[in-house]
Amino acid sequence: MINVVIAEDHESLIEGIELFFEFEDDISIVGTANTGKDLMGLLEKKRVNVVIVDIRMPDMDGIEATRLISKKYPEIKVIAFTMFDQKIAVAKMLQAGAKGYLLKNSSLKNLLEAVRQVEKGNTYYDFNLPFRSIEALSSTDTKKKGKLSKRQYEIFELIGEGKTNTEISEILFIGKHTVATHRKNIMQKLNISGQHALISYAIKKRYDFD
Repeated sequence: MINVVIAEDHESLIEGIELFFEFEDDISIVGTANTGKDLMGLLEKKRVNVVIVDIRMPDMDGIEATRLISKKYPEIKVIAFTMFDQKIAVAKMLQAGAKGYLLKNSSLKNLLEAVRQVEKGNTYYDFNLPFRSIEALSSTDTKKKGKLSKRQYEIFELIGEGKTNTEISEILFIGKHTVATHRKNIMQKLNISGQHALISYAIKKRYDFD
């Protein structure tokens, strides 16, 4: 039996997937979650083989959730089921550890096949993705070039994930004062006034995959 968890903030889509999978003898939906944090809590309690996850979710998005799943539960296979078809979105999910990537306009029959394939240890990618070599995206540089230095962009991305100065310093192995200085310089370069404005902008740009 393939135990599946669905992480998606649209309840109607969850219900549609559950209904479609209901009569498959080899698949069992053992839980659903509307946020990334709820998903991680669910995985602590359930025996799970495959997670179907959207990229954009409250609290913790699908990229961060996939990264944590790959680290804490490497035996669990993750499939992205999302509206984002941009190269950088696919690359970030693959780098986080996803083994499948499907667009939401794909048929649920394809999603069903993806679940079976990744559980076997294979990969499964939507044939509508506009890239010739999907596997090559796992090594794609996802850092956007612009006004920020490499270190500043790393901090900017972590701000977009909701990380505090203390958390950023621990992740990057730098001092909190250094993080605070970088934040000040980032705000100057981006012409942003106020910490809340910086956080809002970083969160928005986190899903700016164009």
